[in-house]
Amino acid sequence: MGRKKEKQGSLSEQLNQDVVSQLQVKKAALKQQADKQQELERLKRIEEKQKREANKSFEELLNESDLDWKSFKH
Repeated sequence: MGRKKEKQGSLSEQLNQDVVSQLQVKKAALKQQADKQQELERLKRIEEKQKREANKSFEELLNESDLDWKSFKH
């Protein structure tokens, strides 16, 4: 009877290890997917910012400038 318990114990341990392995693989895949999604969102924000910058009028660009235009008067 002692041998049956050992086999059952090792079988349940093996099943637990398989489940843990599968969960670790799934976790890694989900993390990779989340990282990819974050990168795509970051690239999208950069692209939107570039589009906004490209569509700004001269007046908007002038108002955002840090230069003091009065100091260039003669």
